[in-house]
Amino acid sequence: MRDAAEFAGVPDEFQRLWTPHRMAYIQAGPEVLRKECPFCAAPDKSDENGLIVHRGETAYVLLNLFPYNSGHLLVCPYRHIATYDQATPEEVAEIGALTQRGMNVLRKVARCDGFNIGMNQGSVAGAGVDEHLHQHIVPRWATDANFFPIIAKTKALPQLLGDVREAVAAAWND
Repeated sequence: MRDAAEFAGVPDEFQRLWTPHRMAYIQAGPEVLRKECPFCAAPDKSDENGLIVHRGETAYVLLNLFPYNSGHLLVCPYRHIATYDQATPEEVAEIGALTQRGMNVLRKVARCDGFNIGMNQGSVAGAGVDEHLHQHIVPRWATDANFFPIIAKTKALPQLLGDVREAVAAAWND
């Protein structure tokens, strides 16, 4: 008889975030992103079409098109740089300030209980768009884990992206 530790799925110290919706990036392949960087293209669109909630001097904030949770924001510099160490001091300061403001806005608008904040730099680190630096602000709720993602491999997103963008953008300057 084998030890249970040898089987897949044995609990360990790692938390897992299953994101089957990201298969769109994987199946499209890297050539799609080589044609046009979505973070370079977004500022040329209207705020509604680009899902932009705030435009700053060196960076801007938009909703993630493939969110982990409703209200999942991204903070991006306008410049096409791949990693945090390539950012200017002004970009670093504004990315930080916009991240703080985004957290405050999401607490107000979405009444979230916490956040996952982070940058995946490089495809090996999990970046879906690895050539353009972006910081994730993922709102979390005590009740956001339920049977949908566990059993059905489905993430329930209770609001449409346009509605979330409108609410966050409206609250940004309050």
